[in-house]
Formats: sequence, structure tokens, C-alpha cells
Amino acid sequence: MQASSAISNTNTSGSWGGGSKPLVAGYGKLMMWFFIVSDALTFSGFLVSYGFSRFKNIDSWPIADEVFTHFPFLHGDHPLLFVALMTFILIMSSVTMVLAVNYGHKMQKNKVILWLSLTIVGGFMFLGSQAWEWGHFIHGTEQGRMLADGSMIHGANLMMNEYGHPLFADYFFFITGFHGFHVFSGVIILSIILINVIKGTYEKRGHYEMVEKVGLYWHFVDLVWVFVFTFFYLV
Repeated sequence: MQASSAISNTNTSGSWGGGSKPLVAGYGKLMMWFFIVSDALTFSGFLVSYGFSRFKNIDSWPIADEVFTHFPFLHGDHPLLFVALMTFILIMSSVTMVLAVNYGHKMQKNKVILWLSLTIVGGFMFLGSQAWEWGHFIHGTEQGRMLADGSMIHGANLMMNEYGHPLFADYFFFITGFHGFHVFSGVIILSIILINVIKGTYEKRGHYEMVEKVGLYWHFVDLVWVFVFTFFYLV
């Protein structure tokens, strides 16, 4: 009797007729969490596959400290310094996203515009840095590597790899490229949300829930990069 009365009481305010709302979250936010969980499983599968391949070919697997040593406008070797900068940029963009969501809760439109804009700038900076890293990885070093047949190879692609086993390049391009696609998608979505904020769309609605939903996605993208950074560059 109590359960049925609870259901009937909650059904008067909306379409939900199952009692208390799960996690007191709206439909859109729940769907975002479902997407994040499913996408996390996808990335997990990629990283586990990378781990198995690395373990199987450990003797010829490149060492990240010896591959990613370049930094723009600096001479000499700087192992992982540029990758660390990329990681810092993405983490800071997550901080600016937190601030945008926070000021959205306070209904401070101008502050939301400021911090959303900085988040978008951070996303573009990360994508530009990743493009530079890809370019350097593809072109390789001047020394190159001599194969058993006497031919020289420079850089890496899906068929050969100057630095070691070709599978390393395959996984590098696929996983970092897949993550980069997520970052690019996030920047596009953030730009659309920013336009709506400027137009006052969410002020008229009386809430900035869309900013919070996109914030969940952006934090997920940043968290995934932490795992990619750990698996590819540190371990």
C-alpha cells in the first residue's frame, strides 16, 4: 500500500512513475552516465589489448622515454616533457570546466562564459600539441633505423616503426587518435553550449544543467587521458 501510494504521488509532477528518482538525477544526466560507462569499457578494452601486445613483444617494444624526447624550440633530448605539458593543459581545462559548472549553479552568466571559453582554448591547445607530437612521431629522426635487408626507415606508420615493433605505432595512432576524436567532439559541443550561454538560453530555462552534462563528458575525457598517459608513456 505504501509503495503504491508513493508511486501515485510522484507521478503527478512528471512522467516518472517508479517512485523516487534514481540518484535524484534527470534523464539527460543519467544517459550521459550510461554513455560514459560504455565508453570507459571501450577504452579499457583497447588498453588491455595494448598491454597484452606489449607483454608478448616486450623485447622489441619501444621505450617511451627514448621515443618522445622532443620539445618545440628546444634542442637536445627532453624525455616526456612535452607529453607532461599536454597532460597539464588537459587537466587545467578540467579545472576551468569545474569553475564553469560552479558558476552555472550560481546563475552567473558572464563567469560561465569566461571559464567555458578557457576550457575550449585548453582543448584546442591539447589538440594542437597532439598534432605536433603525431607529426614528429611520423617523420622520425634523422638517423633512422637500418633493417635487416639494409634499407633505412624513418619515423613510423601503420606498416613500419623506426623505434621498434610496428604494433606500438598502430596502438599509438589508434588509441591516442580515438581519444583525440573525443577531445575534438568535446570542443565542438562546448562551443555550441557557449553560444547558447551567450544567447541567454539557459538563463531563460532557469538552470545550467546542460553545462553540467557536458562537464561530465569533459571530465571523462580528461580521466581517460590519465590512463592513456600512464599506459603509453610511464609504464
